[in-house]
Amino acid sequence: MKTINVVNGPQNVSAIVQGCMRMAPLSIDEAAKVIRNAYELGVTFFDHATCYTNGECEQRFGDAFPKTGIKRGDIILQSKVGLCFERNEFDWTKENILESVDDSLRRLGTDYLDVVLLHRPDLIFEPEEVAEAFQKLSDSGKVRHFGVSNVMPLQLELLKKYVKQPLVFNQLQFSIEQSQLIDQPLYMNNKTTEFSINRDGDILDYCRLHDITIQAWSPLQHGFFKGTFVDNPDFPELNKALGEVAEREGVSKTAIAIAWILRHPAQMQAIAGTMNPDHLRDICDASKVKLSHHDWYQLYLAAGKYLP
Repeated sequence: MKTINVVNGPQNVSAIVQGCMRMAPLSIDEAAKVIRNAYELGVTFFDHATCYTNGECEQRFGDAFPKTGIKRGDIILQSKVGLCFERNEFDWTKENILESVDDSLRRLGTDYLDVVLLHRPDLIFEPEEVAEAFQKLSDSGKVRHFGVSNVMPLQLELLKKYVKQPLVFNQLQFSIEQSQLIDQPLYMNNKTTEFSINRDGDILDYCRLHDITIQAWSPLQHGFFKGTFVDNPDFPELNKALGEVAEREGVSKTAIAIAWILRHPAQMQAIAGTMNPDHLRDICDASKVKLSHHDWYQLYLAAGKYLP
């Protein structure tokens, strides 16, 4: 398994992250098998959020983890706070952050979280409150590292003005098909295409400049949770290109799609949301593949992009 060292964050962590958003429907024994399978494949990083099935995913993980035989210190537990679907609002208030972390700790059966991310921006957040919450969580030992999810550069700058702890992660949507993070610079100042629209404030370059590790969510999806593009007949050219490289490398098309993300020099992580052991094995095979510069561009173009 490919590993990365996060600047000012956890070291030697797996480039593949086991996302736990779909864990709630599993039995405790089934969840334990998912966790153990991920660990045996070299995945040591597990991603949660308080909003995933209203905390049931965290609860299932917490109930299942003791059955795995894995030591708590051998994995990285991350959760995200701030999405309150039951109230239909995003909430970065000090009270909600502290309460959410305590709820996560209880459900996950642990006395600390390795990472907490602010989950999508609260449109009326007060950075002073966030700073107070983070300081309390850090001082108490409940949280070791902090970051954000789906947050743009100036929002990060506003947070950093007040927050003392380094913000070391930003979780963003990115896949070979949903590649908005990298498209715009190719088409800047070009009125003939929508690819020239800057949709994210240059967050990729910002993260690289400020040592923030990007975690790519939905790395096999097209659109906004519309389904996978792998073996999807709506993407014939992309699947043809994926298949050709996959055959050469002796892995699946899924592995090549993930390898394409890991090939980026930003040293991203890819979040795998599958609960299927065989599918996760295919995803983890990405760490065996080193795509060439030529491979990377050919796959990018096969996804429907073009060079100006």
